[in-house]
Amino acid sequence: MHHTRRMATLRRSLRLLRSFSYEQFRPRVFYSSLARDTRMLIDALANDLSLPPITNHSVLDVGGGPGYFAEAFADCFYVGLEPSVSELSAAGLSGFGSVRGDGAALPFADDSFDVVYSSNVAEHIPNWQTMGEEMLRVAKPGGLVVLSYTVWLGPFGGHETGLWQHYVGGEYARRRYAKVHGHEPKNRFGETLFAVSAREGLEWAEATGRLAAAFPRYHPAWAWWVTRVPVLREFAVSNLVLVLRG
Repeated sequence: MHHTRRMATLRRSLRLLRSFSYEQFRPRVFYSSLARDTRMLIDALANDLSLPPITNHSVLDVGGGPGYFAEAFADCFYVGLEPSVSELSAAGLSGFGSVRGDGAALPFADDSFDVVYSSNVAEHIPNWQTMGEEMLRVAKPGGLVVLSYTVWLGPFGGHETGLWQHYVGGEYARRRYAKVHGHEPKNRFGETLFAVSAREGLEWAEATGRLAAAFPRYHPAWAWWVTRVPVLREFAVSNLVLVLRG
């Protein structure tokens, strides 16, 4: 993972952490930054796995939302999949390929895409393993599959409900947010937000027999070792990246 490690610097980590503050009130700033980083990450992974550059290749973004990631993949055959009509139109973006569909039942034939990725979706659905299997199904043999998600016991596991409230419990964090803000959070525990551990993700990926790498997305490369330590990784990894081959 030489090229991927080279991009995983402390400066990058700090830049991503700063961008989190914009997620709720200026989502375009946050998601555009995350999209550019995702493209750099996938380019680096493709290089490390001796895959051809992804320019002019097919890319499926599972849970692509309103299209913030489309610009970062403008030189590819990009398809964004999103189940929610309101989410698809939330940013008023157009001019990119989008499909309404369920990540756990992808409306594509086997072996359809060179790259299949999902960024911060697994923790928002109850059947994320099924989504992972579907991502592998529609990836071409030898293709690249990248699934990253927010680990529940990490500092951002509760999303907008707070940095510590979810440690008391998901339901508590949800109720406290509603009491403080006067409305339900977007990410409602048990409905649109679920507790997914690092252990679960690693065990699933290893069971597929296709795991190529696993590391914390927002950490500099010198801190990737935390992924290998049970218990510690649940609190320290924050966002886990699973890299698989199609």
